[in-house]
Amino acid sequence: MSGIINKSKQEQNKKEPAEKKALSPEAAALRDKAVLLGWVAGILLLISLLWILTTPLQTHYLLRTVNSVFVNRGDSRRVIAHLNIRPAKANLLGYWFSMMGSTDKMFVFTVFQDGILIPLGAIVRQDGKVSEVYPLSAHAVQIFDKLPESILHIYIRRIENSIQGGYR
Repeated sequence: MSGIINKSKQEQNKKEPAEKKALSPEAAALRDKAVLLGWVAGILLLISLLWILTTPLQTHYLLRTVNSVFVNRGDSRRVIAHLNIRPAKANLLGYWFSMMGSTDKMFVFTVFQDGILIPLGAIVRQDGKVSEVYPLSAHAVQIFDKLPESILHIYIRRIENSIQGGYR
């Protein structure tokens, strides 16, 4: 009896081959595009998630770097804490820091000039006016004098307008 059962199972296995239906060329192309789009979306999601989750670490190292620039130049000013200031509207990308022993703030941002990113820090007074723009690297010091005044004024105006525009 067991021989009959085994033969019937073998016959069923032979009768049920995995017949895959071939996709039409349009469906295959659509599937390939969907897979590619899924990969791109996944990578962008991963990058944005990493950016958001590493912001505290980025600001910590930026704070240390700015303070080392102040120390190397013999300046007594220091930045002490990252401020989570968000303008009410889209604005310059950068980080806000509070200054030690002062009500001033420092906005650290970059200027793209001649294919090079130049890190700068703007010291912003209590009244919302930029009192000084400070180069934050040795290369920025070399290029800072060559930057057109109009570029600096545009950035200064944008920083001052972001402060006057209000925060969330």
